[in-house]
Amino acid sequence: LLDANRQPAPLGVAGELYIGGVQVARGYLNRPELTAERFLDDPFNVGRMYRTGDLGRYLPDGTVEYLGRNDDQVKIRGFRIELGEIEARLAAYPGVKESVVLAREDNPGEKRLVAYVTAQQPETVLEIESLRGHLQGALPEYMVPAAYVQLDALPLTPNGKLNRKALPVPDGAALISREYEVPQGEVENVLAQLWGDLLKVERVGRHDNFFELGGHSLLAVTLIERMRQVGL
Repeated sequence: LLDANRQPAPLGVAGELYIGGVQVARGYLNRPELTAERFLDDPFNVGRMYRTGDLGRYLPDGTVEYLGRNDDQVKIRGFRIELGEIEARLAAYPGVKESVVLAREDNPGEKRLVAYVTAQQPETVLEIESLRGHLQGALPEYMVPAAYVQLDALPLTPNGKLNRKALPVPDGAALISREYEVPQGEVENVLAQLWGDLLKVERVGRHDNFFELGGHSLLAVTLIERMRQVGL
C-alpha cells in the first residue's frame, strides 16, 4: 500500500494497492499507453509492480481493509474496463453533447455497462443502433454497453457535479429492438420465454438479437443449458 508519492502508507492511512513479484505480467496486449501507466518499475524489489487503482488501509492486525477505487476502472466478467475510454468514444459520435457510462447491477449478480447521453440539439434523437455500431467499430465487444439512455440533461448535485446515483435505471427502450413479430411455433415460443427470463425483458420477438438485448457469452452458456433442460 503506497501513498501519492509511492512511499509505504502508515498503519491506518489510506493508500493505493500495488502488486509486485514474479506473478506480475509484462503489460497489456497491444496497449502501450495503458501498460506505461499501470506497470511500473518496482523501487523495493527487482522487477516491476502493477498499479491496481484499488484503495485500502492496513488494520492493526495486519489485514487490509478495502476502501474502493481511485479511478473509474471497473471489472465485468473478468475484464478490466476503463469507463472513461468508452465515454470518450461516445462523445466523438456526431450529435452527442455529454456521455456517461456506468457499470450497473440492477439485477443481483448481473453487472452490465449502461451508457447515458445528451444531444447537442434538444430535438435530436440519438439512435441506439447507431451508437452501438459506432462503439463496436472502435472498441472490443466486452467494452460495448448493453443499454443506452438519452437524457435531456445529466443530473447534477447541488455543487454542480455529476450525480451518478440519480441516473435512471434503463428500461426496455434502452435496448435495440427489432420490429416486433410474434414467435411462431413451439420452439420459437420456448426460446422467447427462455430469452425473456434470462435477459429480464418483457417481450421477445422472432427478429430480436440475443446480444443486442443485453446478452453475452456467459449468458449464452446459461441459455444453452436451459435449452437442454427443456429438450432442445
